[in-house]
Amino acid sequence: MKLKQRVVLLAILVVIFIFTKVFLIDNLDTSAANREDQRAFHRMMASLHVELDPRLDHTLQSPWEIAAQWVVPREVYPEETPELGAVMHAMTTKKIIKADVGYKGTQLKALLILEGGQKVVFKPKRYARDYVVEGEPYAGYDRHNAEVAAFHLDRILGFRRAPLVVGRFVNLRTEIKPVATEQLLGTFMTVGNNTCFYGKCYYCRETEPACADGDIMEGSVTLWLPDVWPLQKHRHPWGRTYREGKLARWEYDESYCDAVKKTSPYDSGPRLLDIIDTAIFDYLIGNADRHHYESFQDDEGASMLILLDNAKSFGNPALDERSILAPLYQCCIIRVSTWNRLNYLKNGVLKSALKTAMSHDPISPVLSDPHLDALDQRLLSILATVKQCTDQFGPDVVLVEDRMTLSHL
Repeated sequence: MKLKQRVVLLAILVVIFIFTKVFLIDNLDTSAANREDQRAFHRMMASLHVELDPRLDHTLQSPWEIAAQWVVPREVYPEETPELGAVMHAMTTKKIIKADVGYKGTQLKALLILEGGQKVVFKPKRYARDYVVEGEPYAGYDRHNAEVAAFHLDRILGFRRAPLVVGRFVNLRTEIKPVATEQLLGTFMTVGNNTCFYGKCYYCRETEPACADGDIMEGSVTLWLPDVWPLQKHRHPWGRTYREGKLARWEYDESYCDAVKKTSPYDSGPRLLDIIDTAIFDYLIGNADRHHYESFQDDEGASMLILLDNAKSFGNPALDERSILAPLYQCCIIRVSTWNRLNYLKNGVLKSALKTAMSHDPISPVLSDPHLDALDQRLLSILATVKQCTDQFGPDVVLVEDRMTLSHL
């Protein structure tokens, strides 16, 4: 073989070696990431069932102090939470020392202060489990059980961006009225043999009170985030107009996502991917009412989109509102970790996991079977949507590797 031929052959071999090495390294990295996703999924599944147990092992702290220390810019609670049962037990059993009207908003709620000074938001039961809310996807009263179910779905998806929620029964006559502010107390009434209240909010009406069964009212309590983490409210880029005949830009402009990508904080950092995670979360629960969202203040787009106020969910199991997925199908990007988690939850795993996660709750069963069945069906629609994106643009464009190291120091 001539020298020139040897040089050419050597050069080809070097190029092949370099490409092979790069390919192997890329595959090793991907495989390592996928293996970690699988391990995280198994850890989640192993810790699904949370016993509400008051014991706190190896700590002198209160449950409120523990929950407050969990919060970091990208998580409300960590992946491993051996104290979760104790915190939730405290939320559902600690004495109520003050009750007031809820923070401003459109829906009825009460702000409770529990023993130890912890704030929680109480949302009362308005519907039976099998009641179907007709009309627009955002119609009807808030659903207290939806808050409970949404929190556990947040755990299952591995987002960990929803505040802790648990069901609770309260005696309005003995637990609430003696410690209620005059403003809240002034909204109490008796309807038949039932104690009721209508609170203070944009849509609160004396003619539409929430009523207990006698004096016992079922509801949900949501743990207030620590005051050291003030919230900042943002208009959701895919928010609705809520005006008949008037469409938002995203509803008619197919290139809308391109415009969003040029706007802060969606032009860099994790926020746009958080929006897409949230669209997936909201589509699964049937929440078409996220017109605004909250993050931590002065975060410059680095902190998470916090999954607050999920009560306009699980209204109609037969309605799959595809427009909720607009951020996904218009942007055609999704986190690899989210994609992997969704695939692990196929074939009935999601329904089974959520049912197990909610089984400990004081107001169990939290959801009716049609709502649980709807979750599995909606998951298939999400997976099909991502496949359409990968068929059009390729997996390298659609599947985004975005893993952020989370610190709990």
